[in-house]
Amino acid sequence: MDPGGHRSCASLIAYVGSDMRVQFCNKVYEAWYGRGGVPVLEQRLDQIHSSEFYQRLLPQIMEVMDGHNVTFELEETGENGEVRYMLRSYVPNLDEFGDIIGFFVLIRDITDRRKTALALEEAYDDLERRVNERTAALTNLNHKLRDAKLEAERANMSKTKFLAAVSHDLLQPLNAARLFTSSLLEQSFGPKAEGLVRSVSTSLDDVENLLGTLVDISKLDAGVIKPDVTAFDLRDLLNNIAREFRQMALSEDLRLDFVPCSAVVESDSQLLARILRNFLTNAIRYTRTGRILLGCRRHTDHVLLQVWDTGPGIPEDKLTEIFQEFKRISPAGAQADKGLGLGLAIVDKISRMLGHEVQVSSVEGKGSVFSVRVPLGQLQPSRAVASASLPVLHGDLDGVRIWVIDNDRSICQGMQTLLEGWQCQVVTAVSLVDLERQLAIETSEVDLILADYHLDNDENGVDVVGEINRRRCTPAPVLMITANYSNELKQRIRALGYMLINKPLKPLKLRSILHHVMRGQR
Repeated sequence: MDPGGHRSCASLIAYVGSDMRVQFCNKVYEAWYGRGGVPVLEQRLDQIHSSEFYQRLLPQIMEVMDGHNVTFELEETGENGEVRYMLRSYVPNLDEFGDIIGFFVLIRDITDRRKTALALEEAYDDLERRVNERTAALTNLNHKLRDAKLEAERANMSKTKFLAAVSHDLLQPLNAARLFTSSLLEQSFGPKAEGLVRSVSTSLDDVENLLGTLVDISKLDAGVIKPDVTAFDLRDLLNNIAREFRQMALSEDLRLDFVPCSAVVESDSQLLARILRNFLTNAIRYTRTGRILLGCRRHTDHVLLQVWDTGPGIPEDKLTEIFQEFKRISPAGAQADKGLGLGLAIVDKISRMLGHEVQVSSVEGKGSVFSVRVPLGQLQPSRAVASASLPVLHGDLDGVRIWVIDNDRSICQGMQTLLEGWQCQVVTAVSLVDLERQLAIETSEVDLILADYHLDNDENGVDVVGEINRRRCTPAPVLMITANYSNELKQRIRALGYMLINKPLKPLKLRSILHHVMRGQR
């Protein structure tokens, strides 16, 4: 948008300090609000805007300065008198002590929703800078965590608070970014723009992996994670993992072979899957050419789940060292390692928690094999059906009616964009009261309620969907989304018959769940 009011694709970007002065803005922002040559930088918002317009902005400014993400629409009049509909997003900026020192501003003209490569390029540059800053902050956090290991017992209470913040507050914006990026990947842009979006997606993957690894190791040290040991069939777990990593291997010009297994074992399926995923991630990371094998060997009272690779191998004197925290062994000829050296440390902690022995053998120049020993089990009749994992189905979701309940409006917007891209009919709300304002809960048709566990005003998603279904003749299926990995919450949601998915949300997994729900209703 230019000062003359002509349509354009560029977004208005600025940063406003706690004194309400514009400390940074892009040229589009300056051109739109600095009409007639009036300067914008270092000016207060009440000087840039008219008194009436500033009063309309003031409630949202107060909300963002209270620590909340704010997204809202507002009409503005251009220099030529035409009315433009602008979508504003305010994001608070916190210093290292948690105090709000300003907020970021992103304004988009939604009168005309066409996006161009120039808009994506500008957004990418800004996002790349922010991702680099966050990655640097996470790396610094990594060093602080390592230095704090000696005082872990005395710092247990502080660590618990840290975990709570990481699990929800940091995963919220990452979750929103993943939703928006997934939606962009499904749009048709030019080759250059699509490349930029994929680069953003890759950067978010790196941040997610770093953050997830740091959170996992901290939770294991703090004793937050408790195993949920049951008897289950290995077939679906191994099939899903093989399908997931086969594409990853192909992208690295490697071949992943898989030997199916239908043994019933006693373990925590999610924690066991994490062990195998870490084995496979390392195998792909360090194997330059050849193949990787995922399979198992059945014995009298246990099963050995194994991952073989044709990588450079590990020196014999390093076979125990690789399981230590922050240790990264780079054999000759191996690819560059972008990890934190925590993957196998997590494997070691999980295996000790489950009582599963982990073994490794390697021949330099030929490859390695990692194994985990899992005891055999026996399915109970009630578990025979429940042990099956969600299938990956194909087909459209045209017309599927979904209610999304999340206290973060950016998450609501991102979820709506993603789901509507799959042709779903979506209603979003930040609370039960908000949903009631939009529809008749008792009679409106819905195929799935998708709710965040953490809501505002001491509410939680479990109570909200419980009230919704209590008022309906036919209860709707429920999918709970949470950054809380506690076994207590998982058991509670399971007992209620709800489905559960953890943040950051994987769009492909969400789509698989939607197919599963719709197949069960047809």
